[in-house]
Amino acid sequence: MPGHMGSERVTAEGLEIVDVRAEENLVFVKGSIPGSENGLVLIHKAKRGKVKKQAEPAKKKIDHFEGTMPEVEVKNIQNEKTGTITLDEPIFGAAVSKGLLHEVVLMQQASMRQGTASTKTKGFVSGGGKKPWKQKGTGRARAGSNRSPIWRGGGTTFGPLPRSYAYDIPKKKSRKALFSALSSKVEEGKLLVLEDLEISEPKTKTMVNLLGRLGLDGKVLLVVSQIQENLDRAARNIPLVKMLEVRQLNVYDLLLADTVVITRRDVARLVEVWGNHESA
Repeated sequence: MPGHMGSERVTAEGLEIVDVRAEENLVFVKGSIPGSENGLVLIHKAKRGKVKKQAEPAKKKIDHFEGTMPEVEVKNIQNEKTGTITLDEPIFGAAVSKGLLHEVVLMQQASMRQGTASTKTKGFVSGGGKKPWKQKGTGRARAGSNRSPIWRGGGTTFGPLPRSYAYDIPKKKSRKALFSALSSKVEEGKLLVLEDLEISEPKTKTMVNLLGRLGLDGKVLLVVSQIQENLDRAARNIPLVKMLEVRQLNVYDLLLADTVVITRRDVARLVEVWGNHESA
């Protein structure tokens, strides 16, 4: 503290010499100088070192799809290439945000919870109402009800009750996560675009043969504008195949699927449904 420095040597920087009176041995300094009264002050010329350059802000990592129009092959049901399709860049070429995808998947999984776990407190179990024994004189611990949580057959303290675990996140974040999931499928080469997807007869065998010709293994997500009866009946008995309409598309099912199958016509429908809102 100033005035209590003792013999310590203190360096003060940033002081300005206002006036010098050599004949009176006076130097006027602008600023605060710590130290005791009548202390010795040494004045040195400031050393001007090299000015350190401020670190440049880290450049934003740009996904290789950003600013470009993604292009994928289009095939027929015989797994033959028939052309290419240029996808909508804001939807299929967005930057992939793993943190945002994780947040939305947690929200969807929470909404799937049944929340039916239920226990009874002492107000809901049968019995009680009468004091088991008098308060004093028995030598026993005092008790007011035989349905107390510490009694056998008593109620449960702070047990689970039926509730909803669902919660919402902003719609813009949900849409951005959906675009991020679609873009990740394009980036990984797991988006298969077909010219058409027609099933002549509603048989599971027909769908299995179709998937085999296309070389699809694992979980397959079929995205259609409207579910057709023949297609639905052919696919619904295959455990690893799920069908969704464009308006039902969600992040959880997209990330869960190993391959997303959609037709050229349904790509246009997807852009129409999800791309006509204000960008997130």
